[in-house]
Amino acid sequence: MKVEVETQPHCVATLKIELPPEQVSEEWDAIADSFARQARIPGYRPGKAPKRVIEAKFRKDIQEELTKKLVSKSYHAAIAEKQLRVVSLTNVEEVEFGDDRSMRFRATVVTAPEFDLPDYKGIPLQLPETAVTEAEVDAAVERLREQSADFVDVPERGVAMEDFAVIDFEGTIDGKAISEVAPGASKNLQGGKKFWLRVAPDNFLPGFVEAMIGQKPNETRTVKVSFPADFPVAEAAGKTAEYSVTLLEIKERVLPPVDDAFAAKWMPGKNLQEFRHALEHQIEHDKEHQRENARESQVIKFLNDRIQFELPPNLLKQETRSVLSELVQRNRERGVPDEALKEKEQELIGAAGGVAAHRLKTNFILHRIAEQEKLKVTREDLDERIRHQAMHHNVAPDKMRQEIEQHDGLNSLVEQILLAKTIAFLGSNATVDGAPAAAVPEQISESK
Repeated sequence: MKVEVETQPHCVATLKIELPPEQVSEEWDAIADSFARQARIPGYRPGKAPKRVIEAKFRKDIQEELTKKLVSKSYHAAIAEKQLRVVSLTNVEEVEFGDDRSMRFRATVVTAPEFDLPDYKGIPLQLPETAVTEAEVDAAVERLREQSADFVDVPERGVAMEDFAVIDFEGTIDGKAISEVAPGASKNLQGGKKFWLRVAPDNFLPGFVEAMIGQKPNETRTVKVSFPADFPVAEAAGKTAEYSVTLLEIKERVLPPVDDAFAAKWMPGKNLQEFRHALEHQIEHDKEHQRENARESQVIKFLNDRIQFELPPNLLKQETRSVLSELVQRNRERGVPDEALKEKEQELIGAAGGVAAHRLKTNFILHRIAEQEKLKVTREDLDERIRHQAMHHNVAPDKMRQEIEQHDGLNSLVEQILLAKTIAFLGSNATVDGAPAAAVPEQISESK
């Protein structure tokens, strides 16, 4: 087999592959024999038709099967022979058979960019501590107290700071309702009915809360709000609005006492001491997760900052489309309407392009390190990841594997595992504040 490689710009290469007659003839004869065993030719018993008759009748079919088999086989052999890092095969063309039964064709491929790796062992990291303080546990308890708060009516006094006011309000600018002046503005800017407002300094619109201090239930006040020149709603920027504000109710937030009953409400069967211990464990778990995220992001940043190369344009376009689809789907799940997404189209495309470029570059770097360190994904690695996903989705591992295979997801899963193993390898060989890093688990077990 003869192989010529022509390198082109933008990580593209063309392989000219020529197969000798003896190799082609061997495959041709094997395929023709297979046809002969199965063919039914008038005038001949099954499997007894002469080879020349079979070749004459099925020449096109034999040649198609021969092409498919030899192109795939010789293409992969050529890549191995020339030690090419092929990312994708984009085209096969000019398939020709010579009179001597030789065969030649051209294959166009996208190759991985060429670059030099820096010293990636001993990457310096600055990681957050995982120790949990009493103050952090106290803060977690306080957040849960606030979520458990009761709101009681306060009918006999005016509004004071830290109250919650229930109001009806409507705003105007230059005598016109804000809903007409700025129809695209937030409903909270235009007005509302039975709107709950936390009375706290600088909360809500500029000066709104301060103007309500002392207001009593069933009282209506006119509150003036002066919007700054850089206010994000252009129709209101630099203007003064008047709001008619009717106070319906005053609510005072009452926090529950921190005792065993409070603990049992959040964790049935546990007293306050056990509840605090469980919170401490959860905070520690969260900190460990943050630490691993920081480890990964710092390793990737270290490599990206020190390695520069051109990304294959076609791959970047494909990856950008994929990321854009992810962004659109995520925004739809958050309730963002398609009209709003259309208005932000260019912004989304720009964001997708940045994410795609970073993702592609990182993957190329990690693959090169995995290749250099001979990191591989074993059958055990794949089985373990499938079991983990099966537990997460509460299905049997065999069913999870079937679903992955049905969606052609095994290659993607192997890719994820390989990248994770490479990051784990880099993390375990890094230095944290000047000391060698501890071994990094590939996955963090879920909190019990």
